[in-house]
Amino acid sequence: MNRIRLKDKEFELFIPESKIKEAIQGMAVRIKEDIKGTDPLFVGVLNGAFMFAAELMKELNGPYQLTFARYSSYKGTSSSGEINEIMPIQVPVEGRTVVLMEDIIDTGFTMEFVINKLRNAGAADVKLATLLFKPEAMQCKLVPDYVGLSIPTDFIVGYGLDYDELGRMYRDIYKIVEPGK
Repeated sequence: MNRIRLKDKEFELFIPESKIKEAIQGMAVRIKEDIKGTDPLFVGVLNGAFMFAAELMKELNGPYQLTFARYSSYKGTSSSGEINEIMPIQVPVEGRTVVLMEDIIDTGFTMEFVINKLRNAGAADVKLATLLFKPEAMQCKLVPDYVGLSIPTDFIVGYGLDYDELGRMYRDIYKIVEPGK
């Protein structure tokens, strides 16, 4: 599909599934090398990162521990600026390398909050893997350790990303079509 409609918005194909998977495979190679000799805990950040986390874990193909957490800061197509911890990490992190798996980083505030929380809880190291990164939208000093693809600031859906909880299940990623285009 080249275009999709979700509620009142139209989106056009932006990143095909094949390019997404290629980016994840490259990221997995780097992560495996970096975590060698540690007892890592992988944390998928819900809801958006569920597809990315599943694909990355398949590529890592090892005896790693996986858990999930959920944070929210979005309403509609923009960040609310307020971070809500909906489902905290349920596994002890003290002394462990924690690899956060996030679908997209734009302002960086949510991941900055989570990383600080993990460090305060005694994590030995915290690494951040993001499928998508919007460097022009960054509003804090956060630097992801692993980036699948850097993208412009367009609003996107698909591959776990949503618009008001719709559009997560698409295999490809779509960007919003501005009215009149």
